[in-house]
Amino acid sequence: MTGHPDDEEPFMASDASGTESVEGGRAGPSLRVPRRVAAASLVGTTIEWFDFFIYGTAAALVFNKVFFPAADPAIGTIAALGTFATGFIARPIGGAVFAHFGDRVGRKPMLVYSLLLMGAATVGIGLLPGYATIGVLAPVLLVVLRFAQGFGVGGEWGGAALMAVENAPPHRRGFYGSWPQVGVPLGLVMGTGSFLVLDLTVSEQAFQAWGWRIPFLASAVLIAVGMWIRLTVAESPVFRRDQERREASRLPVLQVLREHPKLIFLAAGSFVATNATFYISSVWLVSYATTELGYTRSTILGANTFLSASDIPMILLLGLLSDRLGRRPLFLGGMGLLVVFAIPYFLLVQTGVVGLFILGGLVVQACRSAVYGPQSAYFSELFPTHLRYSGASLSYQIASIVGGLAPAICGLLVLWTGSLMSVAGFTVLLALISLGSSWAMSETLTRGLDGPDEAPARGVPAQA
Repeated sequence: MTGHPDDEEPFMASDASGTESVEGGRAGPSLRVPRRVAAASLVGTTIEWFDFFIYGTAAALVFNKVFFPAADPAIGTIAALGTFATGFIARPIGGAVFAHFGDRVGRKPMLVYSLLLMGAATVGIGLLPGYATIGVLAPVLLVVLRFAQGFGVGGEWGGAALMAVENAPPHRRGFYGSWPQVGVPLGLVMGTGSFLVLDLTVSEQAFQAWGWRIPFLASAVLIAVGMWIRLTVAESPVFRRDQERREASRLPVLQVLREHPKLIFLAAGSFVATNATFYISSVWLVSYATTELGYTRSTILGANTFLSASDIPMILLLGLLSDRLGRRPLFLGGMGLLVVFAIPYFLLVQTGVVGLFILGGLVVQACRSAVYGPQSAYFSELFPTHLRYSGASLSYQIASIVGGLAPAICGLLVLWTGSLMSVAGFTVLLALISLGSSWAMSETLTRGLDGPDEAPARGVPAQA
């Protein structure tokens, strides 16, 4: 392992459970621990986001016919995307509940429970009869199961991000914190790719009847693998040390809202455009491009699979870059570029040329990755340890409400205006909100996680 940037750190031995010991005079996790924890976070988040995203693809392609067959096709699609948004309404609730126990009991148990809940809900959707079989009960149960998905994934991000960041060396929090972030595009690659395989191998009639259920049912195997990996990872050392120093907050969610309300809403605002544009391109455009712009379904699924795969190195690189340049400059640069490029992006999409569709998507993804790569480290560094799960989760999940509603909002905007440029204007507005919020936030690169005694990141002078 020579030559790795973290090998400059003094070696700290650890046992199989990840317990720290000191060798070289400074306490901390071994170099094996942050890599193992980051890898475990990546696997778990990939599985959870795979489950979450296959719903969006199915909602765009088939749920209007399976669960809303009596509605006008356009209205049925909006209704199906509306059920997609239900998961985002549940996410802040799930984030608050999991954060409460994550700040009181620990990060690791919440990751296990969130994965179990997501798996049960996803398999339930795969087994759910359609409208033709059980009538109106079908869409009602679909909404309930989607709510459970959102509740589970609401607790996932905060725990995975904190486990990766709190185990990382101080000068590599951005890099290790970007690993669970990669679970989003990787989960989307797996989800979109699974539907692409089905589109190429089964007939339209078979896809409508049973093919779309395969990815939902297959998630049971992935959940089992993720559970095994997560159960082998030890609790966050930063959280354990904080528990030894102070009594846990009785109501951490309420305490962080009372003590840091401005910070929570600024952090949420800084992320809102990144989250919303992701779902506009990966969910709403799948439906609009295939029905209105002349793209074939396999072309769009293939393009989105390629774009998601290309997002992985961007996130890791920009997370690493934030350890050198800071978190805030990347947020500002990404959102500033999105303000400028939003309208050209939709003009490229509107051409119906897949190469231009991909070109525009790559630029927009770079804008989003400038936020998403450093986000775990940035949001973790904003809040004290005993309130960190609550503060980071609430910030992320509040922004996700707009993201979940974005596909349905885009459908309504085009229905009302008849123009894709209305969606471009909506995107510019979101980008301006995120740019302004990022401008109002402070840099956190040199801030410690354990308190004033922790050393700042290497190569960056401590702030007064």
